Amino acid sequence: MKNKILLVAGVSSVLLLAGCASGPDEATTAKMNDQDARISQLEQDVSALKAAHEKDVADNKAATMKAHETAKSAQDDAARANERLDNVAQSYTK
Repeated sequence: MKNKILLVAGVSSVLLLAGCASGPDEATTAKMNDQDARISQLEQDVSALKAAHEKDVADNKAATMKAHETAKSAQDDAARANERLDNVAQSYTK
């Protein structure tokens, strides 16, 4: 009885291992290669988008700084113009 159980267990384990040892078929391999290609393309796209985003952020910061400088220059010009007008108005007397 023990020998029969051991024999059945041995045969079933050999069949089980033989079934697990087979590799993927050609269709599965082709699908895996296609998925790998798609993943690689997506990684490249993400890298390109990150680079573009970083460039846009840098451009926005530069534009913001330029706008602040322009605004400050305009305020300074307005202050000088107001000062000149005040000086002109003080020179006139009744």
